[in-house]
Amino acid sequence: MKKAILSLALLGLCIGCSQDKSAPAVALVMKTLNNPFFMDMQLGAEEAAQRLQLPLIVQAAERELDVEKQMQIIENLIQRKVAAICLTPAGSREVIPAILKANRAGIPVLILDTRVDSTALAEAGGKVATFIGSDNFDGGRIAGERIIEKLGGIGRVAILEGIPGHETGDSRLRGFHAAIDKAPGIRIVASQTANWERDQGYNVFQNILQSHPDVQAVFGCNDMMALGAVEAIAAAGRSADILVIGFDAITDAREAIAAGRMEASIAQNPREMGRLAIENAARFMRGEQIPAYIPVPIELVRK
Repeated sequence: MKKAILSLALLGLCIGCSQDKSAPAVALVMKTLNNPFFMDMQLGAEEAAQRLQLPLIVQAAERELDVEKQMQIIENLIQRKVAAICLTPAGSREVIPAILKANRAGIPVLILDTRVDSTALAEAGGKVATFIGSDNFDGGRIAGERIIEKLGGIGRVAILEGIPGHETGDSRLRGFHAAIDKAPGIRIVASQTANWERDQGYNVFQNILQSHPDVQAVFGCNDMMALGAVEAIAAAGRSADILVIGFDAITDAREAIAAGRMEASIAQNPREMGRLAIENAARFMRGEQIPAYIPVPIELVRK
């Protein structure tokens, strides 16, 4: 089933077209579909589109790092004259030229999950209809406070960062530091990017373990990297003495938490983001006012 969904999304086929062929299509452009977080977002969008009888086009690059591919996708959708674009930016600054093209074409852009750099967007004369997402800074802070609590305020911690300069990862990192900086007994011994990917999370944390065998906890700025760290820890026979906290609370992470291999994860609700994106795109297309920021709550998931 997941393979079928992925194939449809990568081909950019319409979902819901059979309900109302005359209705204008809305596009959902995500960073990738190789991550369960974005697969859940797609499901939420599909459910809303089917309920609203609204054709939906879902497309994504293969890797979250591929900003150029995402921009090509947006430009192609502009040529297809879609009615609205719901976008999770692969680069907070890099996608601005594509947003400007959508603005000039009169196509509203709704931003999900990762904010666009508001200063750079304003300087370029661009605009977006809304931002739908969670408070990533607060999520990072919650993760930091949980590690402080579990280590009793004293210990050595590593961080697996997201893509450098990427608003989502940067906000989570700042929030984590905001908590950790208040605990003088906690020392960050390593902070390295693993580019949101599970295999890189494994390799990077394996190297950290070799350089800092006394590390006691790791914060992965997303679950994919955190799960890679879990695998590296298991391979080193250290599962009993290193805490792992991730972000997104995807299914694999929840299972790892239930099994005691992970301490916790910060839960967003990507399915809700997808639903809200399509519903608010429909409202905007009808000429209704929508809020500039539509928050999606977060929570700490633990055993």
